[in-house]
Amino acid sequence: MLGFREAFPALVATGTWGLVTGIAMVKSGMSETLATVMTLAAYAGSAQLTSLPLLNDGVPLWLIFAAGFVVNIRFIIFGAALQPYFRHFSWPRRLGLGAFMSDIGFVMFMGRYGEARERGDPLQIWYYLGVVGPGWLIWNVCSIIGVYLAAAIPASWSLEFAAVLALLSVVIPLVSTRPVAVCIVASAITAWLGQGLPLRLGLAAAVLVGILAGVLSERYMDKVQRT
Repeated sequence: MLGFREAFPALVATGTWGLVTGIAMVKSGMSETLATVMTLAAYAGSAQLTSLPLLNDGVPLWLIFAAGFVVNIRFIIFGAALQPYFRHFSWPRRLGLGAFMSDIGFVMFMGRYGEARERGDPLQIWYYLGVVGPGWLIWNVCSIIGVYLAAAIPASWSLEFAAVLALLSVVIPLVSTRPVAVCIVASAITAWLGQGLPLRLGLAAAVLVGILAGVLSERYMDKVQRT
């Protein structure tokens, strides 16, 4: 219940982003049925949006999968960070837990348990499920609503901007330490500079640079405190 209570405000951002993704898929020319199948099968908004122009251009399937891999490469890092908490589970269970992982879920989990000395506590798995479970449900429901309402929603509504604002409302309160702030600033600058890179490589670079900046900032602060 704790995970659900803390994740509840973030569900607004998750739902808004899902709605925008559902609308974008249909407006790109995808059928409602195919868009619904993609939503339920993929559960990866950034990869779905990345694939749309590639599908329209008729590029080879392997290139679409490669683009999706690049965009979602951050989840390898997320999985490595979560491994100490869930390593006592069998690999099929860990695979299932990873399938429901989201950016917001990872940030919230690490924000609560990132500094925990005991890892693998039963409360941690229940917290994780309380965060990612409702997020998965809201995402799919809102995305499917977007799929079937796309024809009735004009582009002038600029829902993409509303989705960004909703995500910012979740992320900003989590900036509680200087390393986190450095991480976000470094990621934002890298993402902005990398907008023109193919296959959304700018997003992957932003994730890597942000993590590196956060780690170096934390080490620097530890060194300053010791001296």
